[in-house]
Amino acid sequence: MYAVAGRVKDEDIALVRDRSSIVDVISETVTLRSAGGGNLKGLCPFHDEKTPSFNVSPARNVYFCHGCGQGGDAIKFLMDAEHLSFIESVERLASKAGIQLRYDTDGPGVSAPRPQTGQRQRLLAAHADATAFYRDQLGSPGARKAREFLAQRGFGRDAAEKYGCGFAPDSWDALSKHLRLKGYTAEELTAAGLSKPARSGSLIDRFRRRLLWPIRDLSGDVIGFGARKLFDDDDGPKYLNTPETPIYKKSHVLYGIDHAKREIAKRGRAVIVEGYTDVMACHEAGEPTAVATCGTAFGLDHIQVLRRLLMDSDSFTGEIIYTFDGDAAGQKAALRAFEEDQRFVGRTFIAVSPDNMDPCELRLAKGDLAVRDMIAGREPLVDFALRQTLSKYDLDSVEGRVEAMRRAAPLVAKIKDREKRPEYARKLAGDLGMDLEPVQRAVNNALRASSAEPQQQRAASASPADSPQRMVEREALKLALQEPVLAGPMFDALGPENYADPVLASVREAVSEAGGAQAATGGAVWIEKVRDCCADMGGQMLVSELAVEPLYVDGPVDPRYVQVTLARLQGAALTTRIRDLKSKVQRLNPVAHKDQYLALAGELFSLEQQARALRDQAAGGL
Repeated sequence: MYAVAGRVKDEDIALVRDRSSIVDVISETVTLRSAGGGNLKGLCPFHDEKTPSFNVSPARNVYFCHGCGQGGDAIKFLMDAEHLSFIESVERLASKAGIQLRYDTDGPGVSAPRPQTGQRQRLLAAHADATAFYRDQLGSPGARKAREFLAQRGFGRDAAEKYGCGFAPDSWDALSKHLRLKGYTAEELTAAGLSKPARSGSLIDRFRRRLLWPIRDLSGDVIGFGARKLFDDDDGPKYLNTPETPIYKKSHVLYGIDHAKREIAKRGRAVIVEGYTDVMACHEAGEPTAVATCGTAFGLDHIQVLRRLLMDSDSFTGEIIYTFDGDAAGQKAALRAFEEDQRFVGRTFIAVSPDNMDPCELRLAKGDLAVRDMIAGREPLVDFALRQTLSKYDLDSVEGRVEAMRRAAPLVAKIKDREKRPEYARKLAGDLGMDLEPVQRAVNNALRASSAEPQQQRAASASPADSPQRMVEREALKLALQEPVLAGPMFDALGPENYADPVLASVREAVSEAGGAQAATGGAVWIEKVRDCCADMGGQMLVSELAVEPLYVDGPVDPRYVQVTLARLQGAALTTRIRDLKSKVQRLNPVAHKDQYLALAGELFSLEQQARALRDQAAGGL
């Protein structure tokens, strides 16, 4: 059972579980596609994977990842995905579902009639209020410079409102005082990164005399701000961002992701730009998949976010399009992106704007169509990387060609699509003016040196084939978890002794401790109840897995399928007992141990009769 902070009434927690759509919650961060049988699948948000193993069951409101074992309901997902406490997760889901939570006011450990809202929710609320404050300030006389900045870049009032732009006034503590009057503590404002302590001990605003963009997470909550310098006498950096806070981790944040996430999933591509105005320009120009990093280089954590939205896998490929300036810094950034490109299975491209203009400048100079044409004219990132690498060497000399080959061969070896490697090796040989054989040999050497996936990782990801008996045991438990109303009394009549696998037997015991299948109505509440009754983490993970694993039946489950499955379960257990009993009988001397021999033989005959009847009952099989 989760640690219950705040003593929310159990019936309210059950109501939150029932009314919270697991698909809506998970779709905020993971693109889900049909997996058949009414289930959905996507790339797991909790570990790096190329093939989707993250399964969601809308009918039962639960999820499970076959790759890392994470599973549970909507509450558990928020706890793990967003690092919320149990009470914070419940409160967030209750707020979205319009549920008024009730709290127990007595009992051990309860010292207040109603607990304080979780820290994350308080920090998010403070950011929402700060966003409104800054937005109102953008219309003030002191914000003329900010409005001019936006107008000079082609953004009017509508665009400013759409992206929530604001202005931090020329005051040391205007925001801090405003938020303190709303009930936020100095500690909360400091933790949120909105204020900072002054030498006098009072609070001062972190941002002052700057144009602001609110930075939102995937769910649309404001978690920080990006602030642009406007005045020449401002001696601070050109851009100032929210510092690391409990809710703002810059390596995980992409500006514009809240606007772009649905189009990224729909179009199967994401455009990576370098600034806030570049994101706005791309979106306004008709490319609504643009996002940007916030004060840090594009890295592995950003890749994880996009891969889940793109459903980037061996089966579902997406496009990543980098837009870098054509100058030396942009070229360096593009080559660094190629190194990280191998984290994507999808195709990766680069779009270089003419005359080294960023998307915002290009839109101003040549219009919306020029932005779309730049992105449409993208080239594969590997082509760009090879061209940039070769440009550094004198290909008219033997030494230059050989050194260029040595530097470029590892790039060809890193190409994910194996079928493209020979063609790129030929292309490289042609660009170098060399025979194919030494170039192909250099690529093969680089391929061996880089080494493929470690053996132990492949072994860990491989799933051993289940024995027929274990498959039947799993199917019976799936029925109890997924279809308890239908399985009910038939399932409960067969105890743990019918399960040879000790972990599966422990789950069967947990079903009994949870009240039995015949007393359950199904859904996330029932599954969580069985999880809570498991004695160890292995059993809990197995419950989550079985709750989303498809049943071996086409179409809806009917009583006949339940009867066949449970007959085979009982038959498998009987077969094991018959085998053990035969072994005992064969070891007995029928003369020296006549009575025992006859008793065991009679029992064996009876069991074989039962087994025959069960085989007839289970005709048709799984």
